[in-house]
Amino acid sequence: QVQLVESGGASVQAGGSLSLSCAASGYTITSYCMGWFRQTPGKEREGVAFFFPPGRSTHYADSVKGRFTISLDNVKNTLYLQMNSLKPDDTAMYYCAARRLFAGSCVREGSWYNYWGQGTQVTVSS
Repeated sequence: QVQLVESGGASVQAGGSLSLSCAASGYTITSYCMGWFRQTPGKEREGVAFFFPPGRSTHYADSVKGRFTISLDNVKNTLYLQMNSLKPDDTAMYYCAARRLFAGSCVREGSWYNYWGQGTQVTVSS
């Protein structure tokens, strides 16, 4: 059974850094498309960063490009999100998501992913 467990969320001041982790079990992470999403009440879910097995490519939302870094540890079967220069607008519940690589490609739409973690809260104060 596929399970995703996020951790690392906290309250920080603007300009600070956090590192989120998503521990995966029940499958080999390298064969799955992986993504970090975030959501705040009243707003649409936003895809923040993605790690795609084909070529181990990474992709970022414009809002976090240059500040966030997604990475994968094959040995630990864990996905990470390093967040630097945090802003109050980064405040949200952060979720990791996964779906087995299909037809050699991954997508960035949240509705495409079929496995989700429970989320970890990030709060950035000004």
